[in-house]
Amino acid sequence: MTVVEETAPAAVSAWQERYAAACRDVYRSTLFDLAKSDARIFAVDTDMGGLEDSFEPELPAQYVNVGIAEANLMGVSAGLAADGLVPFANTIASFAATRACEQVKVDIAGNNLPVRIVGTHGGFSAGHYGPTHHSLEDVAILRTLPNLTVVVPADAAETEYAIRAIADTEAFPGPVYVRLGRSATPLVHQGPYEFRIGKADLLRPGGDVTIVATGPLPVSEALAAAGLLAERGIDARVLNMHTVKPIDEEAVLAAARETAGLVTVEDSVLVGGLGSAVTELTSERWPCRVRRIGVPDGFHDEVGSERELLVLAGVTAERIAEAAEDVVVRSR
Repeated sequence: MTVVEETAPAAVSAWQERYAAACRDVYRSTLFDLAKSDARIFAVDTDMGGLEDSFEPELPAQYVNVGIAEANLMGVSAGLAADGLVPFANTIASFAATRACEQVKVDIAGNNLPVRIVGTHGGFSAGHYGPTHHSLEDVAILRTLPNLTVVVPADAAETEYAIRAIADTEAFPGPVYVRLGRSATPLVHQGPYEFRIGKADLLRPGGDVTIVATGPLPVSEALAAAGLLAERGIDARVLNMHTVKPIDEEAVLAAARETAGLVTVEDSVLVGGLGSAVTELTSERWPCRVRRIGVPDGFHDEVGSERELLVLAGVTAERIAEAAEDVVVRSR
C-alpha cells in the first residue's frame, strides 16, 4: 500500500474550536469542501440527515439519497466508482457491515472499486437506540474482505486527515471503510501531527508495556490508563492504531520486542477485531503476552450512553491498567 503524508488541516490556534465537534460533523464539512474542488467526489446518502443541507443546494449533481436501502447504497456506489467517480457511501456502521455485507463483498471489494464507505454510529455510540444500532461486529466483518482498508479515526481531527487522505484515489485506488462515532468525544490530538494511513500513531513512548487502541473512547481510556500506570512506576507505550487493516506490522512487532507485552483496546467484539489482528501477527512473527480489552462475545441488549455501555463491557482505564500491570508482573 502507498503511504501518503497529509499536511496539517488547521493551525494550532484554531484547533480546539475547529475540532470540538463530532467526527461525523467534521466528516460532512470536509467532504463538502473536497467535493467543491473535485467534481468526481459524490455523496451517496441513506436518509442519514446532514449531508443534504450542503450538497443539495450547492452541489446537487454530486449528491443522491437512495433512502434507507443499504444494499442499494453499495450497488449504486459501486456503479459510480466503475464510471470514474469517487463515491462516499454514507450510512450507519452496523448496517454497512451486516445488512449490506453481500454488496460490499461482491460489488465493491470483489471488483476493487474506490468506494469510500463511511459508517457512523460506530461501537456503542448509538447505544441509546438499542442493540439494533450497536455496531460491534463491523470491524471484524469488514477486516476479512480482500482489498478493503479499514480506518477508525481517534477523534474529529483525525477524521479530517483520514477523509482528505482517502479522497486521493491514486494513493488509495481500492475501497476504504471509515468508522466514525455519533457524538463528540475527547480530542486525542491537541495540534497538527503526522497522519499516515497504515502507520500507527505513537501517542506516548514507553518501555515497560504497550497499549494498542483503536477508536475515540478506547484511545482516550488507553491514555488515561497509561497515566494510572505511571503512578505505579510502570512506563506504558500507547499506540493509536487508527488503521486496523492493513495493520502497522512494524509498530506492533517493535512493541512486542521492546516491551513486556501488549494490551489491545477496542469498542468492538473481541472476536475478529483489533485484538485478533494483533494476536494473529505476534503469534506468527514474535510471540509475546497479549491481553485483549473489548466487548465480550455475546448479544448485548442494554440501552444506554456510549460510556455507560463501555463500562458495562469492561472497556475502562482501570481495567486496561490492571491488564497492563499483569503483563509486566508476569514478565519478571
